[in-house]
Order: sequence, then C-alpha cells, then structure tokens
Amino acid sequence: MARFNQILGILRIQRAAAQATVERLDRAIEALGEIGGKAPGRRAGVRHMSKAARKRIADAQRARWARVRAEKAKAAGPR
Repeated sequence: MARFNQILGILRIQRAAAQATVERLDRAIEALGEIGGKAPGRRAGVRHMSKAARKRIADAQRARWARVRAEKAKAAGPR
C-alpha cells in the first residue's frame, strides 16, 4: 500500500506541474494575442473566406451531389 501512495503522490506532483505549464502557456498565448494587432471586432486566428471562395466551394459541392445522385439513379436502374 505504501508503494501505491508513493505512485499517487508522484502523479499528483506531475499533474500540478502540468497544470502550471498549461497556465503559463495560456498567459503567453493571451499576451501574444494582445500584441498581434488584430482588427477590432475580429478574433485572432480566425480566417475569413471571400465571397468568390465560398461560391467556388458551394458550386463544387453542388456538382459533387449531382454526381452522387446520378450514380445512385444509374445503380438503381430503370423503374
């Protein structure tokens, strides 16, 4: 049982160290986000697509679904 308590103690110490590391990383990320020069009203790291890019993606997706429907109709055969 003493060995179990030792292992448990070691794990608690490692968890505390990991938590401290995460907190330091969070503070560093927050500090870098503040000096990153983000535009007002926009979140740092968020990418926005242009209207043209959204249209290309939508057109490609419509074409893909049209091919899928055509394949299904072809596989189902005549009715």
